[in-house]
Amino acid sequence: MKLSVEISKYPLHQDYIPFIKGFIERLNRYDELKVITNTLSTQIFGDYDLVMSVLNTEIKYSYEEFGKAIFVCKFLSGDLSAE
Repeated sequence: MKLSVEISKYPLHQDYIPFIKGFIERLNRYDELKVITNTLSTQIFGDYDLVMSVLNTEIKYSYEEFGKAIFVCKFLSGDLSAE
């Protein structure tokens, strides 16, 4: 099953840009995922289990390394990257 996710990260830190860029860079390391970034959010497309596993890993890493942050996510079944 395929999954599409739109995610926005809001670090609770005065110097927030490096925290956001680091998160996006880590997502782009997964060749099996399609990652599209714009000024408002990042979209992730791929196999459901892989997408959820990656989000679990990378959100946890963000909390452990950088502290408090808000993640806003929208999940939709299917791959909307081609639409």
